[in-house]
Amino acid sequence: MIRAFYSASVAQFLDESADQVLGALARSNTFDTSQTQRNAWLEQISIFQQSLRSDLHRTGHLFFEYSIPRMGKRVDAVLILGGAVFVIEFKVGERNYPRHAIDQVEDYGLDLKNFHSGSHDKAVVPVLAATEAEASSNHLFCAEDKLYSPLLVNKETLVPTIDSCVREIDAPRFDAEEWANSIYRPTPTIVEAAQALYRGHNVGEITRSDAGAENLSKTADAIDRVITDAKARSGKAICFITGVPGSGKTLAGLNIANERHNIDEGEHAVFLSGNGPLVNVLREALARDRVSQAEARGGSLKKQVAKSETEVFIQNIHHFRDDNLASSKAPIERVAVFDEAQRAWTLEQTGRFMKTKRGIPTFAMSEPEFLIGVMDRHEGYAVIVCLIGGGQEINTGEAGLPEWFAALANRFQDWRVYMPGRLRDYEYGRGQDLQRMIEPARLTVSDDLHLAVSVRSFRAETVSAAVKHILDGDEVAALEALQSIQEAYPIVLTRNLETARQWLRWKARGTERYGIVASSGALRLKPCGLNVKTKIDPVNWFLNDKADVRSSYYLEDVASEFDVQGLELDWACVAWDANFFRDDDDWLYRRFSGTKWQYVNDADKRLYLKNAYRVLLTRARQGMVIYVPVGDDNDATCLSAPYDSIAEYLLGLGVQPLPD
Repeated sequence: MIRAFYSASVAQFLDESADQVLGALARSNTFDTSQTQRNAWLEQISIFQQSLRSDLHRTGHLFFEYSIPRMGKRVDAVLILGGAVFVIEFKVGERNYPRHAIDQVEDYGLDLKNFHSGSHDKAVVPVLAATEAEASSNHLFCAEDKLYSPLLVNKETLVPTIDSCVREIDAPRFDAEEWANSIYRPTPTIVEAAQALYRGHNVGEITRSDAGAENLSKTADAIDRVITDAKARSGKAICFITGVPGSGKTLAGLNIANERHNIDEGEHAVFLSGNGPLVNVLREALARDRVSQAEARGGSLKKQVAKSETEVFIQNIHHFRDDNLASSKAPIERVAVFDEAQRAWTLEQTGRFMKTKRGIPTFAMSEPEFLIGVMDRHEGYAVIVCLIGGGQEINTGEAGLPEWFAALANRFQDWRVYMPGRLRDYEYGRGQDLQRMIEPARLTVSDDLHLAVSVRSFRAETVSAAVKHILDGDEVAALEALQSIQEAYPIVLTRNLETARQWLRWKARGTERYGIVASSGALRLKPCGLNVKTKIDPVNWFLNDKADVRSSYYLEDVASEFDVQGLELDWACVAWDANFFRDDDDWLYRRFSGTKWQYVNDADKRLYLKNAYRVLLTRARQGMVIYVPVGDDNDATCLSAPYDSIAEYLLGLGVQPLPD
């Protein structure tokens, strides 16, 4: 991959004319170069050619338009000088240092530091060059990972400030070309991944390529083979994909829908999810990105037009279901990807909904049976891909996998079934042997269909395993797992909410997103100032910037498990209420009703509550603070003992206490 539009030693750069450098940049640009872009490049070239004149400078290396693939962007310039990596973002003609531009250049530095192997051990210095701004005083501040806080410069102070940094950093020099060509292992958020896929990248380009995460590509290849085989024999196939939280199931599904989204060849694919917040956030993110991409190319695109395009690619599963209730024809889609298929409704829940909401009193199919039946209408081939999260059912009436397999065993006996061996685990089958429900002749079991490694948390792949041990009460395994990840992935605990807020603000850099999450049943966090009954708009909460009071950054509005499932934060505060606490080495389950707590005895409702905390505890990519209230013994609904039991249990497992 060509990382930069232009790459040369500073000595070579100084020997070339501005027109030669501009020509190289224009030739590398895949879009028409606008006059604005041309003028910006000429200004940058001029600033460097006038300022980089010393013998030290000539030993450096300069890159223009260096690629940051995970973000789908290019940093204006990278200067390798004196053993440091200077990441430079120009704002030509700018008279101020906008906050969003400071965050932007810090994001570039973070991306290189976290995902570019050549930068892991290097001093990385983000620099914002607002060419017409007043000179700013800068102080070098270096974090533990050798990423410096952004420096603010104008066109006169750019190179002198860099020279001062080189003298102070005094790092050993390294080969710039070798640095540029070192392995880039991105771990995008699901929003970033969806945007990159929609722009035409494939899953291999935007995800890590190391052995720990390689089965994401293997899974994509395995599904591709299933679809190709079904087409060749004009048959039907259903493929189940399992994975730990954050392992890339949704990413795998989006990749399938994107690659098979080919209407002209009659191979229309769609990504379907019953997770309303996920659908809305992804659609809005794709639309915003399409608009910004059009503007970057000098054009324009109305967001409503962009959004209408994304609504074909990503659909709400309930709308798909209702559309096909009104018609008996085969849908346009030949390949349907059902996200979080374990959350499809049972026969009872579907029947109740159809009777009360759709006026169909005799509907006698579970949601899985109906959805398979819709795809079974096709003459010729059809493929269903079910993405399954173990232990992710969080709502009444969610069927889990047994309903899917019952429908395949009893009614759709000509469908071939592909599944991972992991479906035999209790968290997927709820004690039923799903494999035995399908005749061996039409069943294929493949480990390539299980995603075992979390790629959400690029700092610690075993976070989901640690959370599982915590919730299972396996103290020995939990202690060991937490000890193994604490350095890379901090998990801390506080009894003070303001301390939790300050920790999040301190840990996050650039536009790294942070927010507070809590169980939808955490009603007695209200005295602490956290009201889970206040409805948030997930689009605003997940996508809007730090200046928007509705965004997660403000740390005012709380997102529940229903808002965040399938999505993620860089840093999270998990607010833990007394609806789920420890007593005599076991968990107690409660719901708050009216004016008091009531114990939950129903097995399914207990499972949903436990899974709610599983979702909350696996949202953060880089680390989390767990907030446990102190309680108030003068308030019978907020007694301190349950909260103390939670804190003592977690601290006993090695979760670190956070000083107030």
